[in-house]
Amino acid sequence: MPHNLQWYQPGRLITVNDKMQTNYTYRLTSAPGLDFAPEFKPELSPAHMLCLGVFEGHYLNDCREEFPAEWFLQASEKLSPKGPDETKNCFGVKSRQPRSQWLSRGWILPFDPDPRGWFQWYCRYWPGRRSPETDTRQIKRWAAFTRHRAQVLKNCHPGDLTCRPRQRQALLQWAYNPFI
Repeated sequence: MPHNLQWYQPGRLITVNDKMQTNYTYRLTSAPGLDFAPEFKPELSPAHMLCLGVFEGHYLNDCREEFPAEWFLQASEKLSPKGPDETKNCFGVKSRQPRSQWLSRGWILPFDPDPRGWFQWYCRYWPGRRSPETDTRQIKRWAAFTRHRAQVLKNCHPGDLTCRPRQRQALLQWAYNPFI
């Protein structure tokens, strides 16, 4: 059963049973949205990202019970439980590669605690899960993504949201403000 945001408090044990993980457990050690690593300064929360439209509306459909119910209620118009739908994305463009490609490139490790990748990690980090080795790796990946922000700023006129929509969608999916 999904829980409201107040349920996610330090000390809470979360057990995951979905298509990709069975009996995976983790403990929340920080309050939701607080105590982030100093170098990790995401511009958007997972809830805000879902509301704007990410991952073709299909990313977390089988594991919604793990995360705050509010995230999905507020984003209901941007979700696509029956399958990926690029019209659900904020910029209306295809936005993802198959998981097999992420594995082959080493972006997801074979025994990663977050088998869906960076966004799943962030959705677990935001409510308070901390895992030093995984956090360090994922925060480095997030920081490296600023190169896409630089490309949008260099090549697009301010406010022209039709310029580089795929890069803007990618920025959104990495918790950066795509409306630069």
